[in-house]
Amino acid sequence: MPQPARLLVVDDDASVRDMLREYMGSHGFTVSEAESGPQMREVLDRELPDVVLLDVRLPGEDGLSLARFLRERYDVGIIMVTASGDVVDRVVGLEVGADDYVAKPFDPRELLARIKSVLRRMQAKPEPGAAPAAVPPSSAPAPLSPIVTRQAVGRCSIDLDARRLFDQDGGELPLTAMEFDLLKVFLLNPNRVLSRDQLLLNTRNREWEPFDRSIDIRIGRLRRKIEPDPASEPRFIRTVRNAGYVFVPDGR
Repeated sequence: MPQPARLLVVDDDASVRDMLREYMGSHGFTVSEAESGPQMREVLDRELPDVVLLDVRLPGEDGLSLARFLRERYDVGIIMVTASGDVVDRVVGLEVGADDYVAKPFDPRELLARIKSVLRRMQAKPEPGAAPAAVPPSSAPAPLSPIVTRQAVGRCSIDLDARRLFDQDGGELPLTAMEFDLLKVFLLNPNRVLSRDQLLLNTRNREWEPFDRSIDIRIGRLRRKIEPDPASEPRFIRTVRNAGYVFVPDGR
């Protein structure tokens, strides 16, 4: 039988932790708890969870700093819990590498659906050495040719097996999970316009919503890494007005 998914709840509110332990436990999850950053690290030393539910407003080290810590060191799903209507926290959380967010007060059923969605995306990631899959025809056209393991992308090169990005001098550049997924989708679909909806469906398994700037933020970060002159008009990842983005491999 498959092992139950492991959920780590990091929240300084004991009533929230108790509620989630009971609710998620009743749906087959193994739930661990922490009320602070130090406690979270103690749990991580004992056992690595599949998904971390991370409150933004924590005493001491806040949730955004902890999300950055997690993303740099562990391959886990991260869902940020933000104050209702706090768009800044949501945007920053996605920018530091969170997979999703939910606002307080939340419906446990919605949170359960988001956790399952993050787990599905993680399970769908190819194993090292496996050939990456193309974007489904219903979302975007199939690629013209098979993707290779090491490929040039702008002024950089990306190792798809190792999920690592390198500059022209061979130095490694930091790359979040979503940035890697975006680059892979672009590489599989060169010279084809992809809408925000298509990009979100194929990197985060959810549809684009009005005022959702998570894709635009990631595109901006990627441009600063791969474009020869980030301050000028983009050559490799171009904006197509009212349509989305297109990756132009030769930058011409």
